[in-house]
Amino acid sequence: MKKIAITAIIATLFAFQNKVEAQTQNLKNKKMEATQQQAIEKMLFSYRDALNASNVNKVLTLYTQDGVFMPSNAPSAIGQEELKGSYEFVFKNIQLNIEFFIDEIITKGDYSFVRTVSRGTTLIHASGQTVPEENRELFVLQNVNGQWKIARYMFNKMK
Repeated sequence: MKKIAITAIIATLFAFQNKVEAQTQNLKNKKMEATQQQAIEKMLFSYRDALNASNVNKVLTLYTQDGVFMPSNAPSAIGQEELKGSYEFVFKNIQLNIEFFIDEIITKGDYSFVRTVSRGTTLIHASGQTVPEENRELFVLQNVNGQWKIARYMFNKMK
């Protein structure tokens, strides 16, 4: 009887230890997810700031070397050289004043998929007219050496 009681106590202790370890791992995973999400949000807001400042060089630092920009009604820009030309063209023609609103962040390993909406205004340099700006965006981000970068970016007008 004593052996059965001791065996039951040991089994209960092992089960309790396994449960505690699982809960600890779950907390670590949630903390890591929150940290990754914060880093992704920070990168997206840096991109917003670079757009609003018409800062081509800052935009380029936020893309991977083989990054792809897919604007609506314009050709895709692939790689740093094409990205530079594309953003120089954009900033020569317009001045953005937008805010990003994050709808969804899904992270799987070194990649993250982010859906956002941007709202604000666009100043058209040629006419001096300021018009409403509203887009929905899809970002594919890649973790490169511990930093989230834009690997693919596409947007389209909502109205």
